[in-house]
Amino acid sequence: MAAEGGTKAIVAALVANLGIAVTKFVAFLLTSSSSMLAESIHSVADSGNQGLLLLGGKRAKRDATAEHPFGYGRERYVYAFIVAIVLFSLGGLFALYEAYHKWQDPHPIENWQWVPVVVLVAAIVMESYSFRTAIVESNRVRGERSWAEFVRTAKAPELPVVLLEDLGALLGLVFALIGVSLTLATDDGRWDAAGTAMIGVLLVIIAVVLAVEMKSLLLGEAATPAAVQRIREALVGDGGQGVTEVIHMRTMHLGPEELLVAAKIAVPANAQAVEVADAIDAAEARVREVEPVARMIYLEPDLPR
Repeated sequence: MAAEGGTKAIVAALVANLGIAVTKFVAFLLTSSSSMLAESIHSVADSGNQGLLLLGGKRAKRDATAEHPFGYGRERYVYAFIVAIVLFSLGGLFALYEAYHKWQDPHPIENWQWVPVVVLVAAIVMESYSFRTAIVESNRVRGERSWAEFVRTAKAPELPVVLLEDLGALLGLVFALIGVSLTLATDDGRWDAAGTAMIGVLLVIIAVVLAVEMKSLLLGEAATPAAVQRIREALVGDGGQGVTEVIHMRTMHLGPEELLVAAKIAVPANAQAVEVADAIDAAEARVREVEPVARMIYLEPDLPR
């Protein structure tokens, strides 16, 4: 469900950003507004980012090989991390550079003064549709988690990335609209530069947040505490199924929908080999029933000490 919802949110964001990028760039050509140029590059970067997320999702579906026996699920994290780099450099740093350049050489918007306002309002409408789609799809898997907790703990990177990108895009459009409107009202181009600078700072912050979260996923995150508890209870069962306790256990996400479970389990001292094998098979089946993403399970039988 998370993968399907993420793809739908990505496609909605891609369609919106392509249309927005074209209209913003036309507005920049007509008005020479630095805010419009920064927003144009921002939308182009966002469109490229959505393409990267779709590519990462496709490449992650490849079958495991001898060289990569645990599969390619983490490619989704790799491409999401690249998205953070693109957002930081092509979006944030470019906007800050353009703001500095405009502040050094401010000039009012003299031609087609109504164009940037119309374009920005239309872009806000289109971006709101994309943001709404991301919110709806996220709510399907978010549960009772707060939005901040969802971004921090989500194992599928697409929805948090699109959410933060769309939020940044909407706020950036508002900053651009404020800067352009004040420039038109005062004939002072520094307001346009200030709006551009705010866009740059916003994108840098969002990029850093995304980079930190994707780095954590790339390093390998454990299952959520709730999932760990479910797995522990499933391994033991009702206590009379050959596994008396879980001595210790480790989990790690190999991808958003692929969980590795490795555990040392206690079995009765007088159990026969066939009984131990049956107990392990039954324990694995119980774990997969309560946690379907547990694709790889390795259980080591031992005696309680």
